[in-house]
Amino acid sequence: MAAPDAIIEAPKQLAKWLSEGAHGNMDWMAANAPRRANPRELWPDVRSIIMLGMNYGPEVDPLAAPPDRGEGNISVYARHRDYHDLIKGKLKQLASWLIAEAKRGGVMDADVKVFVDTAPVMEKPLSAAAGIGWQGKHTNLVSREFGSWLFLGSIFTTLDLAPDTAEADHCGTCRACLDICPTQAFPAPYRLDARRCISYLTIEHRGQIAREFRAAIGNRIYGCDDCLAVCPWNKFAAMGQETKLQARDDLIAPRLAMLASLDDTAFRAFFAGSPIKRTGYTRFLRNVLIAIGNSGDPALVPVAKAKLTHDSPLVRGMAVWSLARLLSAEEFRSLAQSHAINESDETVHAEWDEELGALANSQELQGEIAA
Repeated sequence: MAAPDAIIEAPKQLAKWLSEGAHGNMDWMAANAPRRANPRELWPDVRSIIMLGMNYGPEVDPLAAPPDRGEGNISVYARHRDYHDLIKGKLKQLASWLIAEAKRGGVMDADVKVFVDTAPVMEKPLSAAAGIGWQGKHTNLVSREFGSWLFLGSIFTTLDLAPDTAEADHCGTCRACLDICPTQAFPAPYRLDARRCISYLTIEHRGQIAREFRAAIGNRIYGCDDCLAVCPWNKFAAMGQETKLQARDDLIAPRLAMLASLDDTAFRAFFAGSPIKRTGYTRFLRNVLIAIGNSGDPALVPVAKAKLTHDSPLVRGMAVWSLARLLSAEEFRSLAQSHAINESDETVHAEWDEELGALANSQELQGEIAA
């Protein structure tokens, strides 16, 4: 339980984060900043905020096994049905019980509102204020009981309820979550630059992913769990018990070739009921092609080649990048002669030019070394 004014530092911290542009193209973060920073801006009548967490601890440590080069890696939270509807349903049940209890106690005008990512609510600082856990150096919530694996939701109410004691920070000198980040998305402890975060890049970012991050993305096609999974507090975590949040077998390590073969209709059908569907077909293909380029698997060359004529420049551009890593220099130049000349999109042309330029520079350097 937290009071609406329990996160008094949030407005200043949020404003600083937004002013730095660290939210990337998540414009909705800035558009709703006043309501996000102050729960009473969202609902003036709120008197108490009930924060709840649901454990979704994975059966196997996401860092335990090296990736198969032909497989994609999907974040643990997205390997099953979308949690939003499930948790919202449970929160509504609890909220209904709360109103019924209030009426039995003589409070006839009690009201509630339920939120699970459906409104600008700062769930993590509110959960820390309510004693569920603390915001770790990776900015995510950490629980002594469940580690890093918690979905969060909230019930705003007009009832006056006694707040709980905020949880203290137990990170100490540990910096495991900061050091493991493949793209160095943490400029400092407790600060995240979303523009460098693989979860942001593969889920929220709308355009081409900057070249400096592509190799580091590896085979991650939707999200990243590294900073969560490495947290030492996970030693106390248990596997999630909610049957509707058990991982789908076909989403644990899906084959990249299969994913790339999906058209828009098949994509929507395969990911029906999954949060992955919200990313959209072309952005998802972009991610899959980056993973194919990082796979080093020549058997995936025909898969990437087939995307050179895709309708979306986003997909064609990543097919170019992918093939530059799977083909020999001669093969790639030959392919460029038959495809680059017919390319009408400037961003895709830039991918061809960048890769051909890199090949030329590499050969020139090799010639200098040989001389």
